[in-house]
Amino acid sequence: MLSVNTNTGAMVALQYLDQTNAQLQTTQNAVSSGLKVASAEDDGATFAIAQNMRGDVAGYQAVTDSLNRGISSVDTATSAGQSISDLLIEMKQKALSASDQSLDTASREALNEDFTALRDQITAIVNNATFNGFNLVNGSTNQITALASSDGTHRITVAAENMSLSGSIVTITSTGSISTQAKASAMISTVEASLTNVDSALAELSSGAKKFSIQATFVQNLSDTLTTGIGNLVDADMATESAQLTALQTKQQLGVQALSIANQSPEIILSLFKS
Repeated sequence: MLSVNTNTGAMVALQYLDQTNAQLQTTQNAVSSGLKVASAEDDGATFAIAQNMRGDVAGYQAVTDSLNRGISSVDTATSAGQSISDLLIEMKQKALSASDQSLDTASREALNEDFTALRDQITAIVNNATFNGFNLVNGSTNQITALASSDGTHRITVAAENMSLSGSIVTITSTGSISTQAKASAMISTVEASLTNVDSALAELSSGAKKFSIQATFVQNLSDTLTTGIGNLVDADMATESAQLTALQTKQQLGVQALSIANQSPEIILSLFKS
């Protein structure tokens, strides 16, 4: 039926053109953002799942930062312990040399000066082995704790090792010397015991650093897996979107042409009334 009041063909063409334009807008958004689900309007359920997973990834980043700080703190303590171990080896050599009964007074005094300088260097190392406010070798803290889970319920703890003079590890006193043959002879066993204790403490610190490192690797792998999962949920397949974009642009052009043809219907009616 030809009617001047109702152009059914134009109405149908316009409906399909509007649908095509809406689909084209969605595809263009996906191409621009790289996301097929960029907001809750695109797919509420998928967006909610992705947001929860993004929250977990952000939490694991905080966990990684905490573990890295713990690793650095333990590494600082380990470096200090290794330096102290080296100093104790030198101190043992000085004490052993000073224990020689045939040594003259001047030589023993020189050895004692070297010994006390090495002894005081231990204190300097202990006091400066600080990272991010934590010193695990001067007795200021008993342990260091790092996050191990994104919800904060699990943590990893590494015990501190006090390597200060006159302690349970380094048993050499702050006034210890080898100024006499008797003191030098007694100091040998003290230094040897301290060296054994320091090496044992280093093993404990190394074990703690390994715990942090293993957890950090696990957390990074888990975070990467979650990130991949988020991508699978919301990332757009650019090859598909490109093909879809081309098809919709063609469909849009055809829709415009169809609408133009439908709008010419009233002109046909005019021809019916020509004389």
